[in-house]
Amino acid sequence: MTGETGMPRDLESLIVPRLGSVVATGEVFEPYRLLDPGGGVVGPVGAFLRELQACGRSESTLRSYGLDLLRWFRFVWAIEIGWERATAVEARDFFCWIQLVYKPSGVSSRSRGDAGLSASAARGRMPVPNPVTGKPAPGDRYAAATVAHCETVLRGFYEFHLEASSGPMVNPFPLARHRRAGRANAHHNPMEVFTAERRGRFRPRVPSRVPRQIPDEIFDELFARLGSHRDRALVAFWVSTGARASELLGATVADVDPGQQLITVIRKGSRALQQLPASSDAFVWLRLYQVQLTGLVPAGRDQPLWWTLRKPLRALNYHAARAMFTRANESLGSNWTLHDLRHTAAYRMARDPQMTLTDVQWVLGHAHLSTTQLYTNAPVEDMIAEVLAHHDRRAAGPTAPPDGSGERLSYRPESLRVLFGGPDR
Repeated sequence: MTGETGMPRDLESLIVPRLGSVVATGEVFEPYRLLDPGGGVVGPVGAFLRELQACGRSESTLRSYGLDLLRWFRFVWAIEIGWERATAVEARDFFCWIQLVYKPSGVSSRSRGDAGLSASAARGRMPVPNPVTGKPAPGDRYAAATVAHCETVLRGFYEFHLEASSGPMVNPFPLARHRRAGRANAHHNPMEVFTAERRGRFRPRVPSRVPRQIPDEIFDELFARLGSHRDRALVAFWVSTGARASELLGATVADVDPGQQLITVIRKGSRALQQLPASSDAFVWLRLYQVQLTGLVPAGRDQPLWWTLRKPLRALNYHAARAMFTRANESLGSNWTLHDLRHTAAYRMARDPQMTLTDVQWVLGHAHLSTTQLYTNAPVEDMIAEVLAHHDRRAAGPTAPPDGSGERLSYRPESLRVLFGGPDR
């Protein structure tokens, strides 16, 4: 236990064991629970997740919030501080720690635990871009977006218990000092866009990411590496509808309308039903896949549309679909993601002169047109090609004058006389 003026906590030698877990219960009203090291349910987290469920948050959101809270509770268990006794000092130390430790993943994390990583060892560890895609591979530390999401969740968790009088008297995750007072956007200019005026004090800056599309020639090669009709149908639907991975995986047999080339999905944010047009190739691959499933899966319009390939056949989930796409990537040496298929569909539609931007917004399900406008810019691959072509032209020799005469342009004499006076020059 340290104070603001006391000895600082030794975060470099701090070891945070991987205690507790977030488990799926299969229950409707409590889909996920956070368990303490003894296997008991952490009641404050359960109450907060119940509040989120009452606000209409999806099960995936509850799981994501539970994992962020698990990181925080592991930290307070390691420093032997009760969650209700945490102050801004513990919150500050937590975000110093989480940005400099290895994230637990795979066998290597189990062998080393969540031990603190020294600042000298962490400095300079930057992900290397993939030679095929140009996208950096996931690093061995938590990304800035993950840390920022964790700060939002923890601030909301303590705000909930602050209102319920079941936690500390002061939120240990406060807003920034110069923005915590007053009403948000109190002096906003109506001619300008709204900005995030309320920002957490310990929230890191998240770099803006440019959406990346899969070039057509690489997409064709990647599509050829897929090993089944199911995988081809999935990728064809993703790249033609622009649906999110989880939205398409939640479709049932009744959601497919081959006659009108439509498939119905449940939108991630609004939870609204929306029919999305798809390419004819996607329905051809889907029909070939459904013929293979004849007699192997239960028949019925309410049955899942996508199943696993290995027996016993089960409904295909996101993690299995991502593993399928990862295997295809490994054979190509790339690191495209399922969400890049959505970006590819967005770029293709936005660059079609026959489609309006509002049409693309409707297909993608964006709440704001400014989000869709990101895809009107040239893709990164096209900008790189243009700059390389510029360097090639520069290396070939001086550029020709704009009039094409081959001579260097000069000012007209009458223009110089007007500017400087005197005789013609």
